[in-house]
Amino acid sequence: MNLQGLRVMGIDPGLTRCGLSVVQAGTGRAVYPVAVGVVRTPAAAELSERLLRLSRAVNEWMDEYQPDVVAIERIFERGNVSTVMHTAHAVGVLVLAAAERNLPVHMYTPSEVKKAISGNGRADKKQMTTMITRILGLSQPPQPADAADALALAVCHCWRAPLLVRQQQAATMMGEQAARHPQSKQLSGFNQQRRSRTAQVPQISQSNRRSSK
Repeated sequence: MNLQGLRVMGIDPGLTRCGLSVVQAGTGRAVYPVAVGVVRTPAAAELSERLLRLSRAVNEWMDEYQPDVVAIERIFERGNVSTVMHTAHAVGVLVLAAAERNLPVHMYTPSEVKKAISGNGRADKKQMTTMITRILGLSQPPQPADAADALALAVCHCWRAPLLVRQQQAATMMGEQAARHPQSKQLSGFNQQRRSRTAQVPQISQSNRRSSK
């Protein structure tokens, strides 16, 4: 599946620091960096103000770089409820910005990204930064780690996109087949119900048959 030219925006969500990146898929597994950066909001500011700053920044990025799809890290429990809630607020703003542009959003867990980039679902920050620097042919490692994570998310989607497209095509084909042959589907369900009822009928033993005579 050739998705050459696909432009992916990778986002490492966070309220204090939010990593943003844009890459473009080339031939095969080649991926080219377009932009990378980090949006920061002051911890002392009100939540509404911080979300507004994040919203403005991500909207500017989407308008400037015109991505085809957005890849965001999936939120997971980190032990700090306050941090998780703040990240959830940030994700809401990011997903809304994509939805306003009809951009598809794909979410990946950290282990999925690590597995795709390094082959190790438990790779540490240093390993991931080294790998993403090598994959994208960067002259120096992206800093801070949020920027490297955003690039890793974008590259992860570039490499997984062909599989996702095939899965979507297969699901569409199955839906079309079901729509063209609704009777076969109903007959299959009827046969299953019939077999289920048959299985529930108790079997009469030989002794019971003789006694019934």
